[in-house]
Order: sequence, then structure tokens, then C-alpha cells
Amino acid sequence: MAQVEIRNVSKSFGDVKVVDNVNIFIKEGEFLVLLGPSGCGKTTLLRMIAGLEDITSGEIWIGGKVVNNTSPKERNIAMVFQSYALYPHMSVFENIQFPLKNQRMNKEKIREKVEWAAGMFGIEKLLNRKPRQLSGGERQRVAIARAMVRSPNVFLLDEPLSNLDAKLRASAREELQQFQEKVGITTIYVTHDQIEAMGLGDHIAVMSKGKVHQIGTPKEVYNNPADTFVASFMGSPPMNLIEKDDSILGFRPENFVPIDMLNADEGIETLEFFVTWFEDLGSDSLVYGNVKFQSSSSQKHVVSRLQSRANIKIEKGKTYTFAIKRQDLRFFDVKTGYKKNAH
Repeated sequence: MAQVEIRNVSKSFGDVKVVDNVNIFIKEGEFLVLLGPSGCGKTTLLRMIAGLEDITSGEIWIGGKVVNNTSPKERNIAMVFQSYALYPHMSVFENIQFPLKNQRMNKEKIREKVEWAAGMFGIEKLLNRKPRQLSGGERQRVAIARAMVRSPNVFLLDEPLSNLDAKLRASAREELQQFQEKVGITTIYVTHDQIEAMGLGDHIAVMSKGKVHQIGTPKEVYNNPADTFVASFMGSPPMNLIEKDDSILGFRPENFVPIDMLNADEGIETLEFFVTWFEDLGSDSLVYGNVKFQSSSSQKHVVSRLQSRANIKIEKGKTYTFAIKRQDLRFFDVKTGYKKNAH
């Protein structure tokens, strides 16, 4: 295990700055997720940590040492790519043992380590198969087993679950989390999927256009976004953001509910909600519509998420009084988008 520090790191390709003055500290054994849309710089940052991409400026520290000029091999880092990069002509056993053979390890030790890694990921029965004979989930496990077999100090994963279907992604997330907790290796995980980020990370670093907008626990990032980008990126549907006076008012769809569901003594804000569309998702429902403030003639589009067990009848084309607890309101600056103190 090793702590990782990213100090004022930037990366430019020509005149284009793809990573812009990033600072992150990852503790030993921590699981950090780099989250952001495609092209935000998260994979480039991961590749710089691995030593696969040169740094334009700044420093990367691993285990208390600057590694800017250290080769990937000497950093003792394991990386799993989106494509898994398995050798098609080799068996699963041969794929997993590959990094160990390069270390000139003896055959007995190699077999012992391969069998340990295979047992860790439940792929013992697949050792004689070729990659083409494996499912997507099995290939993913083999790729991770190969990365882990040489006991790296830091584990890097670049969108490793993106090629799996939804059901496999859910089980793979569970396996990854259990494995990371068991071995305790410092892990940095890149994804554009907020569900993966919320479910896996001890901390999440949210990126956009090369910059880190916020670092925090999943709950901190979701409940208290640092700016309107984080608010609009986290959540499905994302936070409702509507301009009012000199602020942007933010509230989560699940906190915007019919007034009868809240206790008026708790301190609430009410809005007249004209329903335009209703989507039944089984366990819950999404209600889409428009609200209007008394101080404004323009309507604002918002979404409410209602639990089906609440058993509330909502009809399209009708207006209802909805409310939000004041403690669930977030305020952002109209010009900068940064979070303001609660009113």
C-alpha cells in the first residue's frame, strides 16, 4: 500500500490543457473514484499516475517519493484498462502469470500466486481456457487478477466495467468492493458512471474540463454539491436548478413532494407544480412539470421522484401544491455557479 499525492498537476496537448492544476491526496488503502463526463481529463490523469503519460507541470508522489521521472515498472503500480488487454493466444493461467514471469519468479512461486489470485476472484475453473471462451464478466475478473498477482502498491482502473451489461456491472461492483476491502490496496478508479462512483468510492473527485470541482465522500458530493456542475452531474435525475432573484435554487427530486407528505412545522417552501408527464418506474415514479414563482412570470421545468408506496395519485395536466424542506434547499451564485451559504 502507498499514499498518492497529486500536486498542482497539469497536462497540455499543444495549446489544449486537458488536466488543469489538479490537487488530490489519496490515503493508504483508500478507494478514490475520478468521476466526470467523457473528455474531462480523468483517464489522462490516471495515465500520468501510472507513468504512461508525461506531466506538463506539477508533481506526483507515491509512497512519499516524487515519481515524475520514474518508469511505470519502478512505480509498482497495476493498471486495468477498459479493454482488459488480455493476450488472446494465452490461457487464463498464462495471462495471470505473465507479469510474474517478467520478474523471473520461480515456477512454484508463480503457481502459488496465480492460484491465490484465481481463488480471490473465483476463476479457478477457468485457468485452462482462452479469453475468447470467457464471458465479459469473467474476462474482467481475469484482468484484475493479473493486475493484482504481483502485489502492487497502487491499483488503477480505467472504466473496467463499461463493457458489461447492467446486471453484470452490479455484481462486478460488489466483487470489486469486497476485494478492495480484503486486500486494502490504494485504489484509483476512473468512471463516467455516477452509480459506480457512489457505490464504490470512499471519496469521489468530480472532474470537468480538466479541473476538479469537488472532492468528498459520496454523501457529501451528492447532498452538498460545491457548484452547479456537480449538482447537475450527480443524481438521476439530477438536482433541480431554478433561478430565483440573485441565486440559483437547488433541490433533489426526491425532496420535492406533495405538501401533505411534509410537516409544515419543520419549515417548508411551497411551489405550485403543473404536471406535464408521469413516468412509473415500479418502485418509484418520476413526475415532470413546471413551477412558477410569484415574483416571476416565467415557468421552470422540474422533476419530482415519488416512492410508489406513498400511494399518491398524480394526473397529467393538473396543478398540485408541492413542497421542499428548507434544510434540503441549496443555493448557488448565479454568475459563478459556486455554492452559497444557506439563506
